Amino acid sequence: MSLFNISFVELLQHLVNGVTIGFIYALIALGYTMVYGILKLINFAHGEFLMLGTYVSLIIWNYFISSYGNNFLLFLIALIVGVLFSALVGVVTEKLAYKPLRKANRLAPLLSAIGVSIILSNLAAMIFGTKAKKFEYPYINEPISIFHISITPHQIVVIVVSIFLMVVLRLFVGKTKWGKAMRAASEDLDTASLMGININSVISLTFAIGAGLATIAGVFMGMEFKVYPTMGTMAGLKAFIAAVFGGIGNISGAMLGGVILGILETFGVAILGISQGLKDTISFSILILILIFKPSGLLGKKVKEKV
Repeated sequence: MSLFNISFVELLQHLVNGVTIGFIYALIALGYTMVYGILKLINFAHGEFLMLGTYVSLIIWNYFISSYGNNFLLFLIALIVGVLFSALVGVVTEKLAYKPLRKANRLAPLLSAIGVSIILSNLAAMIFGTKAKKFEYPYINEPISIFHISITPHQIVVIVVSIFLMVVLRLFVGKTKWGKAMRAASEDLDTASLMGININSVISLTFAIGAGLATIAGVFMGMEFKVYPTMGTMAGLKAFIAAVFGGIGNISGAMLGGVILGILETFGVAILGISQGLKDTISFSILILILIFKPSGLLGKKVKEKV
C-alpha cells in the first residue's frame, strides 16, 4: 500500500491507531523527562517499573474476576494498587541505587540504572514466569464505527484518560506547591535546597509519579497485547525516544513526542509498507536523526554545559 492509493477514511483510521499508541508512549515518556529534568539521569529501569506495576494489577484483577466477576470498580482498585506498588518500587530504587551516586560521574548512575533494569526483569521472570499473560478488559471492547472509522472503547479510554492525566500533571506542576518545588529543583538542585526545599522528597515524588503513570500505560498495553517480564524494555526505549524527540526534560515535549512517534510508527507500517518486524527501526531512525540535526528536541532548549 502506498501513500497515493490510500483512501481518506483509511488515513484517518491509521491516524486514530497511531494517536492511541502515541498516548501510551507519552505517558511512559513523562517519567523519563521528569526524572531527567531534575537529576539529569536517564532512568533505564523506568520500563521495569511499568512491568512490575502491571503484573501486580494483573494478579489482583484476575483474583477479583475469579471471585467476584468482571467489575469495573474492582478493576480500578487493582489498577490503583498496581500504581502504588510501582511508585513504591520507583522510590525505593532511587533511594538504594541512585541517591548514593548523585555526586558521582554521570556514567555511574546510568550504569546503575541499566543494572537495576536487568535485575528487575530477571526477578519478574523468576516470580511470574516467562509465559505471556492476557489482561482482561473491564468493559466490552467491541469496535464501533464513527464516520466509517473503526474505533474500540479501549482506544477511547486510552486517549481520554491519557489527556486527562496529562492535563492534571500540567496543573500539578504549574499550580501546586509541590509542583513549584519540582520546577525549582529542575533549575538548580543546590539553590533549591538552600531555599528550604526538601530535595529528597521532591525527587521521591518525581519517581513515584513517573512510575505510576507508566503503570497505567502498562495496563493499557497489557489489555491490547500481553503482559510479560520484558514488556517494559522496548516500550521504555520507545518512550525514551519520544522524550528525546520532544525535548527531554520538557513535559509538553514528552507528550508531543510520544504522540508523533506513535503516528509515525503506524504510518510507516500501514502506508509506507514497512513490515511489522521492522517497525522498531522507525523509532530508532528517528532517534538518530534527532540527535544529529536537533539534539535538544522539538520543544527543548539548548543548554551549555559547564566544565
